[in-house]
Amino acid sequence: MDPVERLYLDALMAEPAVPAHTLRPQLLAGARARRRPAAPTAAWAKPYAGRVAAMDALLAEAADDDWSRVIVEGWTLQELVAHLAAKDGLLAASVGAPVLGPPIDTTDSLARTRDLQAYERSRSPEQTRRDWRAQADALCRHLADLDPATAATLDGLETRLGDHILGRGLETWIHTADAATTARIRLPDPVAEHIRPTADLCARLLPWTMLLSGMDTGAGHTLHLTLTGDGGGEWRIALGVGDTAPGTPDVSITADVVAFCFLLGGRREPATFPAELGGDLALARDVLTAAPALSGP
Repeated sequence: MDPVERLYLDALMAEPAVPAHTLRPQLLAGARARRRPAAPTAAWAKPYAGRVAAMDALLAEAADDDWSRVIVEGWTLQELVAHLAAKDGLLAASVGAPVLGPPIDTTDSLARTRDLQAYERSRSPEQTRRDWRAQADALCRHLADLDPATAATLDGLETRLGDHILGRGLETWIHTADAATTARIRLPDPVAEHIRPTADLCARLLPWTMLLSGMDTGAGHTLHLTLTGDGGGEWRIALGVGDTAPGTPDVSITADVVAFCFLLGGRREPATFPAELGGDLALARDVLTAAPALSGP
């Protein structure tokens, strides 16, 4: 069974009713037996653990040629997995979880990525995959005993551990999609209960993306954001970082929840992003233009 079949079968587990006289239970049991399940962790970290398991399912079927194929940022699949391990390891170090690989000599994620990629080039792709998964699983197990409000630092940004973990889940999701797109595989979406907290993080980041992109048009304004589809919802967001509370919305954006997450992740073009805009249209376009400001390798 290929990884996409496994992922689709796992998604079917979210459906409450199973018709009588169906082979679905046996198929699901077989899929789960062959796929490594998500690591046990705290409930708030399950979106991350789920994306790690999905990436691992994709990597399980990678052929030799797949590992040397360039995926994104000029990185091969093996180098991309090393990048994920590098950032997971830096976050693990910040909260006292085990860190695999060579000793950490830098807290900059790109510098650590270069170090780990150089280290992994002398090893087999399967060793790289194994250690990346072991690093992610070790972090997941460590999170089981931590409060999501615990302070953690990654790339000089100190904030709630829960938000850092949602960020790691989003990046893992995006890079899994990068690899799937290169392999011409359609990747199923996460379950709704994993999409919702990820979308909430993306919504809460909008004031910061406005600030970091150099747009000062958000101060004093409020956005009504509606994200449609499984895991979506509605948010009222003060667009100025220093604003204490959102006021009456004077701009609105309605978009698909998965597309919105990928916009924040730098995988959608703001100028052509499909969304319904209302109120101050210039401000709405500024919000969309600024949205990918925090995305990166």
